[in-house]
Amino acid sequence: MSLRLVLDHFTRRLPGRQDNTGVAAIEFAIYSTVILILLAGTVDLGLELYTEFQLDNAVNAGVQYVMNNAAEVGTSPSTLSSTAQSLVANLNGTSWATATVNVNNSNDSSGCYCPTGTPGNWSWGGAVSCGSTCSGSGVGGQFVTITASRSISPLFPAFSFVRNGSVSRYALIETQ
Repeated sequence: MSLRLVLDHFTRRLPGRQDNTGVAAIEFAIYSTVILILLAGTVDLGLELYTEFQLDNAVNAGVQYVMNNAAEVGTSPSTLSSTAQSLVANLNGTSWATATVNVNNSNDSSGCYCPTGTPGNWSWGGAVSCGSTCSGSGVGGQFVTITASRSISPLFPAFSFVRNGSVSRYALIETQ
């Protein structure tokens, strides 16, 4: 008897040799796990992008409002600040975002400034003459800063590409 015939004889008797029962269930379990992880990450990434776009829209609406009411910097800066802040914070729903609006270095209605720094970390410096040249670049004027943020958390923290935290957007508007 050849070796080949002996091996065929014994392998025919192995359980499940010709039986494929359950293979589809195992393949489905493996593939569905991978697909669900990718789907969860995609959903969370999409929700983060949606939040960022909505926050951009809220800050842009605040900028539009400030530009349309720029005269209020010299007449009623606190009203301009509170109205713009309320607009940004509530544009997408009541208290949807956290907003801060700073009109001309804490509502100074007459001074001009040369703000410097990075978004969200502005430094107003001292008051300067309106229209004077600033030390870095630009011209002294009246400015409004808008800061808006919204916290985000992933729907599927174990499988997500998104971290817990917050998304922030900033704007610096020269009104004069």
